[in-house]
Amino acid sequence: MSTLRQDYLPEHLMLSFQRNGIDGCVAIQVDQSELETHFLIELAKTHSIIKGAVGWIDLRNENIEDRLHYFSPYSIIKGWRHIVQSEADDFLLNENFLRGIKALQPYGYTYDLLVYHYQLKQAVGFVSKFPDQKFIIDHCAKPDIKNKRIDPDPDSYRDYREWKTLMKEMAKHPHVYCKLSGLFTEAAWKEWSAADFYPYLDVVFEAFGTNRLLFGSDWPVMLLSGIYVQWKSLLEKYMERMDEEDHEKIFGQNAIECYGLSPAL
Repeated sequence: MSTLRQDYLPEHLMLSFQRNGIDGCVAIQVDQSELETHFLIELAKTHSIIKGAVGWIDLRNENIEDRLHYFSPYSIIKGWRHIVQSEADDFLLNENFLRGIKALQPYGYTYDLLVYHYQLKQAVGFVSKFPDQKFIIDHCAKPDIKNKRIDPDPDSYRDYREWKTLMKEMAKHPHVYCKLSGLFTEAAWKEWSAADFYPYLDVVFEAFGTNRLLFGSDWPVMLLSGIYVQWKSLLEKYMERMDEEDHEKIFGQNAIECYGLSPAL
């Protein structure tokens, strides 16, 4: 993990953006602190490439309404995320957390759902409780690409092999989007081939369609297994037979609509 033991700031990504024709991005939280949320707000003031930010507040806080009201003047904040992948499998059923999610709706905030494939069963039930809340599944719910697990296993004691079935269930909810990101590090690091990802892309493209898929990178975490241009090129190759409208949706328009970004990107 030594690759990640250094500072990564917008200026370290600008050259990759320029080379790959990226006009804007949404910065996503990595630290469970309001301090980092303020840090993202300040970065957006000095880096016009940042068109929106997904921050963190403690959604289990009894005073969640007060915290949301406090951050509401910061229009750069488009939504919130908690790193659920690091929590117990029943975290999404926590009453205080559910109350916090409900409190997002009057503000029009999105919620990025970061879970592993074996947490998907609880996640499907979770999103069904909030039909008016926009959710974005980060990193395609981190399927087990390294071990090529994709279909249900009736002998499994856990849901860890049911990614394909549960993603199809998730996609039945029209208020849920899926982010095409973070798959490099779910494969064998630096030993993958493009074909390793295609079966998983097939599932999400079929399930969500081109109207609810968003291009993302998971930079700088992706650097453990590949670089920005490799991921963008891989997706472009996969989509080469799709029309230009679908490309525009996935590489920008869907994010503009989902996160409520300025259309002037």
